[in-house]
Amino acid sequence: MRGVIFDGTAPRVVEDLEVRDPGPGEVLVRIAAAGLCHSDLSVIDGTIPFPLPVVLGHEGAGVVEEIGAGVTHVAPGDHVALSTLANCGTCADCARGRPTMCRAAIGRPTRPFRRGDERLYNFASNSAFAERTLVTAVQVVRIPEEIPLVSAALIGCAVLTGVGAVLNRAKVDRGESVVVIGSGGIGLNVLQGARIAGAFPVVAVDSNPAKEPLARRFGATHFVPSADAVREILPTGADHAFECVGSTRLIRQAVDLLDRHGQAVLLGVPPADAEAAFRVSSMYLDKSILGCRYGTSRPQADIALYADLYRQGLLLLDELVSRTYPLEDFAKAADDAHHGRVARAVLTF
Repeated sequence: MRGVIFDGTAPRVVEDLEVRDPGPGEVLVRIAAAGLCHSDLSVIDGTIPFPLPVVLGHEGAGVVEEIGAGVTHVAPGDHVALSTLANCGTCADCARGRPTMCRAAIGRPTRPFRRGDERLYNFASNSAFAERTLVTAVQVVRIPEEIPLVSAALIGCAVLTGVGAVLNRAKVDRGESVVVIGSGGIGLNVLQGARIAGAFPVVAVDSNPAKEPLARRFGATHFVPSADAVREILPTGADHAFECVGSTRLIRQAVDLLDRHGQAVLLGVPPADAEAAFRVSSMYLDKSILGCRYGTSRPQADIALYADLYRQGLLLLDELVSRTYPLEDFAKAADDAHHGRVARAVLTF
């Protein structure tokens, strides 16, 4: 079967990939579409260290092909969206409703793929850039068949991360002010999370003016080219500032933009050894800096919720898909994503 692999030199599409049959508690999914996220590019450029060789991709949707023993919540033929959380479901964090903190779901990749005699790792417990992938049952969430799989693919990362950061981690309330630094795939979902939460004003910050129409479509009430202009709209600062780029310079700006009792939420992914600085004295005004993994989400509940919000016209998915690419055009899709030409590129199979 076809898939996109990375072995430390350059990503490439191969046609001789194999995946093992599902064991107990596992599900084999035939992928229909997969979003290209900057986290995939970060593996390629080394920003995210990952064991190699690896089958890339982690934002996908498709159809269940086969289930292992003990799997009861999905059946062959079901349309599903995938999450990256292969959480155990039984540890203290899972029991507290914090699956993103499950230690079984962090830093423990498996190797279900094979090319000849070589075994390959799965990325983010998912590897959606393959015609078929093997995931744990907890990662598979059934969705209504009327949701296009090309759009549904984006729920599993961009939507869970962005909307979840607003609703689950920051817990933005009606009438609170929000600043979103970066209007890419994650930033757009933070914007629509703020819109769904009833925030006002919602200020998008991006140096690319071409992003303004889409940012406003998703929920921005204002669009400015730099953080300096935010003070003209929010002279005392913001209740919430979300950094969605992964720049230590912009992280500092997010902190500096906070009003009293404000929260800076970090969503962008800088290099693993990056350090950011802030003025300590400013924090004594009850300000907070919050890390956020995967939107502090509970995928089984949240993916179902977001699917319902989409059906009600409250959550935008179709508008996130800037362009679709056949799998063979991965290099073009990656180049477009790297240069910010698309909000989300989606690979189709």
